[in-house]
Formats: sequence, C-alpha cells, structure tokens
Amino acid sequence: MSGGTDHSVPPIQSRSPERPWPLNVYQTAVGKKWVMAVTGIGLLGFVVVHMIGNLHIYEGPVQIHEYAEALRDLGGHLVPRTLLLWVLRIGLIVMFGGHIHAAWSLSRLNQKANQRYASPRDYIAANFASRTMRWTGPIVLLYILFHLADLTWGTWLGDDYVRGDVYHNVAESMSSLPVALIYIVANVALAVHIFHGAWSMFQTLGINNPRYNAARRHFATGLAGLILIGNLSFPIAVQTGLINEDNRSVPVGDFEHAEEAN
Repeated sequence: MSGGTDHSVPPIQSRSPERPWPLNVYQTAVGKKWVMAVTGIGLLGFVVVHMIGNLHIYEGPVQIHEYAEALRDLGGHLVPRTLLLWVLRIGLIVMFGGHIHAAWSLSRLNQKANQRYASPRDYIAANFASRTMRWTGPIVLLYILFHLADLTWGTWLGDDYVRGDVYHNVAESMSSLPVALIYIVANVALAVHIFHGAWSMFQTLGINNPRYNAARRHFATGLAGLILIGNLSFPIAVQTGLINEDNRSVPVGDFEHAEEAN
C-alpha cells in the first residue's frame, strides 16, 4: 500500500450554508433557471411593448410626445403623476438584476461542473445563439446603459438634448452614423439573445416535447425577428431621412398647441 497522495480524488469543496425557504430554492441550478425564465418573460414583454410604443414616432413629434405623456400619467388622477411609471421602472430593474445574477450564478456552476467532469464539448450540436450568449448578454447590458445615457439622460447629446421632446432627441442622436451603427449592432445582438432566451425558457418551464419543438423554434424566430425589424427601423429611418426635423409642425420642445397641430 503506497503512502503517496492519491491525486485522482477531487478535493472536497465546502458548500455554502443552506438558506431558508424559498431562498434555498435559488441555491439550486433548477431554481436559478426558473428565475432566468420568469424574469426573461417579463423582460421580453417589456421589449415588445417598448418597441411597439416607439412606433408612434412614425406618426410625428406630437403623437410620440403624447404617448410619452400617457406613460407618465398612468393611473390618471388616482395616484401622483409618474408614480406608476416609477413602480414599473423599479420592477423592471429588479427583474433585470435577477436575470443577470441568475445568469452569472449558472455560469459559475457550469464552470465548476466542467472542472470536475472535464470532457470535450460538442460545439457542432450547440446552435449559434447558444454559443454566443456569453457575448450577447454583456453587449445588451452595455447597450441599455448607452441607450439610457443617450435618450433618457441626454449625456451624449449635450446642449442638443431637449427634455421631453422624444422626436427631436431620436432624430438628433441617430443622425450620427456611428451612433446609428451602435444601435444596429446592439439590436442584432439583442435579437440573437432573445431568440435563445425564447427557445430555452420553454425547456426550463417543462415544455420540451419533440412535437412542440418546431413550434418553439418558429415562435423564437418570429419574436426575435419582429423585435429586430422594429428596432432596426428607427436608426435606418433617421439615416435615410424618413425621420427628420424638416417641416415639423411643432417647434422643438414646445407642445402647448399639440392638439391644434395634430
């Protein structure tokens, strides 16, 4: 019997203390996948509604301004102005944070599993979207920060930014070719991310039957394609002059007579 150390046995790794229910569910891979799926559904809903709402820009500056004001006036006179909008924003931030943390945690678990049971990965079987999720996720996160700084905070536009004038800010920002290219590249990454997310969330929720796989793929492709076409249309429309400041009926930043100009 040899007195040497047997290096074939992996070292015992300490486990984190179990948390009380329901937090202990999130400590498992299944729980993290469910959090990713549920928050993903909420985020997908936001992306679709956000894209559809932005289509009002094709109706003109007054209509997109009225849409933005309608969001601030959610709840009418029953609650203070913008209160419900901020509730939705906070809920969106919580979902986004949960989605990112679950993705990061699952990545850590996968890394540990690969270290224990190292084996060649079958990259041929993995589809393109799945292999690029590690890149599209950070790109989407950076894109959201850029988008907020660009059109919500007005960081990049500087003196050209007009608070509350959505039409002007979009036309002014995306008239810059580098900015338009950023939006195009980022939205392609978003569409790839959405395709994989829409496909995999059904599997996480237990809807994984060969009879439904074709329908799942069609749904994921259609949803990602719809969002891609809608979001790409905005920088392309500005670059081609379809959306511009020429002959606008309402002065920049002035919506007092919006109804008369409508």
